[in-house]
Amino acid sequence: MKLATYQDGSRDGQLVVVSRDLETAHYATGIAHRLQQALDDWNFIAPQLQDLYETLNGGKARHAFPFDPAQCLAPLPRAYQWCDGSAYLNHVELVRAARGAEVPESYFKEPLMYQGGSDDLQGARAPIRGLDPAWGIDFEAEVAVVTADVPQGATPEQGLDAVRLVMLANDVSLRELIPDELAKGFGFFQGKPATAFSPVAVTPDELGDAWQDGRVHLTLQTTWNGRKVGLCDAGPDMRFSFGDLIAHAAKTRRLSAGTIVGSGTVSNPGVEKDGGRREWPKGYSCIAEKRAMEQLQDGAAKTGYLQPGDTVRIEMKGRDGQSVFGAIEQVVA
Repeated sequence: MKLATYQDGSRDGQLVVVSRDLETAHYATGIAHRLQQALDDWNFIAPQLQDLYETLNGGKARHAFPFDPAQCLAPLPRAYQWCDGSAYLNHVELVRAARGAEVPESYFKEPLMYQGGSDDLQGARAPIRGLDPAWGIDFEAEVAVVTADVPQGATPEQGLDAVRLVMLANDVSLRELIPDELAKGFGFFQGKPATAFSPVAVTPDELGDAWQDGRVHLTLQTTWNGRKVGLCDAGPDMRFSFGDLIAHAAKTRRLSAGTIVGSGTVSNPGVEKDGGRREWPKGYSCIAEKRAMEQLQDGAAKTGYLQPGDTVRIEMKGRDGQSVFGAIEQVVA
């Protein structure tokens, strides 16, 4: 099923069930007011939401209305936890190679992960606001999952069983602030402003056979100022599955229902061409990768970061060509 959170003037919005084709919606008020409420009592509430979803898809929901992504908050406008991994090693290798750094062997054995701000998660149409362009504003197109309760020390299999919902994310980064923060040895903070999420979150079964081994085997499309810059396959190059990422997060602590875990920037390796020059036919999911490619191939990064008025669109379509989660569409305000 597909779920979203509509604005209603409150902090957490109101839960709605959305049709498979993203055309219609229905308030879930009689079942659960908020998505977190459903996650807290999933085994009891989810079947009721599923019944409403099937009724909606069958065109028999009495109080259905046209679905409007512009009315959506993030599926979880505030969450107990937002843990973002870096599961695509090509992204790590590329940005490190551009500054002449090797990838430590440990990166191949366990994922990188940081804990982001989860108290102010943005809707898909929220502007990227209040940021100085000199800070190096960058988009990062990602896949994310929402979990049930996860016990401390969970295995990857237990982590995968705990996945309740899948969605997309734009994990905005401030590239010119991050190096100084990392140099202090205490991780990201100011370099990671509010993250935006797709209008709709979907249960894994909605993805069909595209959901395999804790990975989404579909193309993530990124558009910058109306030009497609990334058509990256989110499946095969994800070194660590969502089960692995969740198990990593739960190694020393329990995770509460409603924890969000991100994949990191979706990235595919390039293809060697004549003369040893490498091409990236599938493009990029963040500007930092484009700049790294330029640094490696031409000796200097030429592409600038986001500027006021720039637009970013992130979307994923199913095998039927239809949008799965709706699109993240943001403007730098």
